[in-house]
Amino acid sequence: MNGPIRKVTIFVSLLLAALLVNTTWISVVRTDSLNNDTRNRRVRDAEFSRNRGAILVGNEPIAESVPRSGRFPFVRTYPDGELWSSVTGWYSYDYGRSGLEQSFNQQLAGTSSEQSFARVIDLLTGRQSSGANVQTTLNPAAQKAAVDALGDKRGAVVAMNYETGEILSLVSTPTYDPNLLATVDLGEAQRAWSELLNADDEPLKGRATREVYPPGSTFKLITAAAALEDGMVPDTMVDAPDSLPLPNSSRSMGNSTNCGGDRVTIQQAMQTSCNTAFGNLGLELGADKMTQMAEAFGFNQDPTVDIAAAKSRFPGELDEAQTALTAIGQYDVAASPLQMVQVVAAIANDGRMMKPYLVSTVTNRDLTVLSSTSPQEQSRPVSESTAELLRQMMVATVEDGTGTPAQISGVTIGGKTGTAQTAPDRPPYAWFVGYAEDPKVAIVAFVEDADVARDDISGGKLAAPIFRKVLEALR
Repeated sequence: MNGPIRKVTIFVSLLLAALLVNTTWISVVRTDSLNNDTRNRRVRDAEFSRNRGAILVGNEPIAESVPRSGRFPFVRTYPDGELWSSVTGWYSYDYGRSGLEQSFNQQLAGTSSEQSFARVIDLLTGRQSSGANVQTTLNPAAQKAAVDALGDKRGAVVAMNYETGEILSLVSTPTYDPNLLATVDLGEAQRAWSELLNADDEPLKGRATREVYPPGSTFKLITAAAALEDGMVPDTMVDAPDSLPLPNSSRSMGNSTNCGGDRVTIQQAMQTSCNTAFGNLGLELGADKMTQMAEAFGFNQDPTVDIAAAKSRFPGELDEAQTALTAIGQYDVAASPLQMVQVVAAIANDGRMMKPYLVSTVTNRDLTVLSSTSPQEQSRPVSESTAELLRQMMVATVEDGTGTPAQISGVTIGGKTGTAQTAPDRPPYAWFVGYAEDPKVAIVAFVEDADVARDDISGGKLAAPIFRKVLEALR
């Protein structure tokens, strides 16, 4: 081989080697980033054209792909979309996914590793691939009752079987219609997105799981749990002055209810939601024990539910004044409604906190099971005896305390109200957290804004009736 030909051969070989290296690099290293690049419209076209699996409640689809003609052979539709949007989320060409559409995207699209064999069979047989179906744990009656009870209020409801961790209802209001974002008319989808994104009541917020709020007096359950685990009992006496000076501060803590005396039992303090008594409990326990109990109940821990969720927060490095405020769920304590229903569920379930889940099974179209979820104990934040004492105090709160609006004749119910102050220029948040013995369910009702006078806002007035209606739907 003469010199020029040798040089050309070497040059061409180098080019082929560079091409091979680049192809390998793209195939092995950059595949995911290129597929996820929002500018890659070929990938989005292909994904939006898939026959995605259905999301089911019982045998009824709450999200499904329907065949059509045109650029996209399928369109995602949501029967009764506003009822279920807090769970399904949306599936949109330009605005991605949320809810179960996001967390189970690979299974719904048929692209998960577990579905690779089915894809090969489809390729060999020429059959069009389709995604798997996702079966939820939701209860239609409870979901509808929650949406109806919240009405025009901004808020959330989460109901959970405390013995299994199955989520029976998950609602964030106001709801929205995900069909507006899933449409193949991309111009209409853009207009709908803009309206939803700029709406004053922020319907795209996931208030049930993705937002955290001051839990107010519902946090007193955790303070009481810390006190009982520290050796106190419901009859332990606590100072309950009208005003509690906060140490090393010019501020003081007051009461919004009649505590029933200057010195009351812990149970009396729970029934009347006495701030100063629980502030004193927090001071007596100290920051370390308060932090330990909050974290045992899941604060400062990553959520484990199979939908996007925010971490609930208990602040660190507290001084005495801050410790007293955290004991009544103020200062920098923040919790999602999902977190608070887990707290109540653990108390109702003898101290065992079950891992919450929304999806029970994922099945291929031939009904073979890809995955299934079984009840799983997540932790034990308190002992069985402490949980029993807490339930006694919660039942007393509903029978003869601030939680009486949650009563249902013939049903044993335990609960705790909460009214959380935020800022002088915005209304307080209203909470009610509770459980029933039959059915075995824990429910949290949260109202962010009901558009009523400030004096009319309380957990008992606004949130407890919502709790009651959801519970009645489950009976």
